[in-house]
Order: sequence, then C-alpha cells, then structure tokens
Amino acid sequence: MRDTRESRLLLVLLIAVAFALITVDIRGGEDSPVDGARQAAAAVFGPIEDSVSTAVNPVGNAVSAVRDSGERHDQLAELAKENAALKARLGSDDRNSSRLKQLDKMLKIAGQGQYGIKGAEVIAIGAAQGFSWTITVDVGANDGIQRDMTVLNGDGLVGRVTTVGPNTATVLLANDPDFTVGTRMEATDELGFASGQGDRPLRVELLNGKAEVKKGDRLVTFGSQADKPFVPGVPVGVVSRVDPSGGDLTRTLYVTPYVSFTKLDIVGVVVQAPKKDPRDTVLPAKPKPTPTPTVTVTVTPSANAPVDGEIQQEQ
Repeated sequence: MRDTRESRLLLVLLIAVAFALITVDIRGGEDSPVDGARQAAAAVFGPIEDSVSTAVNPVGNAVSAVRDSGERHDQLAELAKENAALKARLGSDDRNSSRLKQLDKMLKIAGQGQYGIKGAEVIAIGAAQGFSWTITVDVGANDGIQRDMTVLNGDGLVGRVTTVGPNTATVLLANDPDFTVGTRMEATDELGFASGQGDRPLRVELLNGKAEVKKGDRLVTFGSQADKPFVPGVPVGVVSRVDPSGGDLTRTLYVTPYVSFTKLDIVGVVVQAPKKDPRDTVLPAKPKPTPTPTVTVTVTPSANAPVDGEIQQEQ
C-alpha cells in the first residue's frame, strides 16, 4: 500500500477501532461482548500454536505424563513411575533435565496439596486480549479444562484460566493488574486480597489494619467458593515490605511472588480441588539461618618473655 492520504486515514481508523474494542472488552469483564469472538479465535489459532509447539518440542511426551492426574492417589503414584522412566529416556540433555525438574516440583506440590492437575506446556505468551499478562497453554476443553480454574507450577500460583478453546487455553497471570486473589497469612491466618502490578511485587491489602506482619512472612491462596477460580493453599509469595498502618482500616503489604512470570514453561491446571484445605503444608521449607562464625583468639607467651618476679638484665 502506498503512503497516501487515504491510506494514512485508514490506518488511523483501524487503530481507533482497535482501542475501542479493547476498552469495551476490559469494561465488560467476564460478560464482555467480544468474548465470543475471542473464543472463536482461540478455536482457530489454538491448534496452529499447538502444532508449532509440538514440532519444535523435544519433550512433548514428558508433559503427557501428568495430563491425567485427576484421580488423586493411584494416578499420582503412576505418574511418578512414568516420570522416572521419562528421565531415563531423555538422558542428560540440559534443557530436558531442567524441564523434568519442573515436572518433579509440580508433582510434589500436587501431592502435598492433593490437587488433581492436568500438566501443560506454555506455547505462547501474550494474547489478543489487549495488554494483559497472559500465556497460552496446550490443553483445552477436550482435556477437561474450564474457565476459572487455578493454574500453578512447581513454585506456586501462576494464574487462572480465562478463555478455553478445544485444545488450548489462555491463562491470566497473577502479576496482571486486573488479577486479584484472596490470600491468607501463614500461621496468623490474616486474610487479604493480592493484586498484580506487572513486573513489581504483588500488592496485598490485609483486612485487619492492625495485623502484626513482618518482612519474610508468607502467604497462600485462601480459596474461592466452590474452589473456582482459586483452590486453597497454593503458595503465593513472601512479604518484602510492609507499609505503616497509620490507623487505616486495612494494611498494605508488598509481596515477592514465588513464581517467576518471565520463565514459565511447564504448568498445571487444577481440575480437581483437594478434599480439605491443605493450609500451609504446600509452602516450601523455610531456609535455615546461616550461623555466624565465631573466632577465638588465643595468646601464646613468647619464649623470651620474662617470668613473673624476674628481671632480664641487659647483656
């Protein structure tokens, strides 16, 4: 297309329409009028993303080892055996070894929390949903995935499913500014709401403005009614800063999430909630404090030093 006045006018109109659709979509929330079009796009383009990922992925079969872990105890044990066999087959390739470690960590969280999970690979980042922090995973409605399911990995909370196609799904990440999740403090049980801030720490508003909180305290998901969109007990992060209460009704915390949202690869969609709240059992073990070394100085008398009561005479 030549750079003419008409072409420039057309470009401006297209940009205006795009921003109008984004505004309508954001304001519409879950009842967005463009949700149907978004789902249709997922159905059309999802298989393309999936096929491209399959063509370049050397460990696609590794993720299928955790695809059917909805039956808690027996299938988790079977998955552990399959994972061990996969390790033997994949050998010592650095990338494959790293991904298997991710699978191991995710299976451990699933076992501790008794979550039934569908393993998935991240096949795309970002989406046609404005400027949201999202990823696309290679499981969808055909795998039992539904909207508003919790997504986690071996470190903790990743996000929630927002759009589902036949074979792919879109996940809104926990660091997105439109993301909010109920949280509970470890041990003290103080409740709050965590919101994403992009590449900055999560912002948490505690309901108790006088709550005793300190740097290093940890949070998990509180859980939602009927376990959607969030199941309880998933690790969220560690308190990095506490604002002074100042007599406010709520108290503001800043939390460093456990999950690194720029390094996502293997994730799990929780398709079956635990029978009971796992509370704090899924949190990683606290690091042991490093002991401060002590130095003892012993003074040894010199061989030429005078003995008590003696006076050395000058030769």
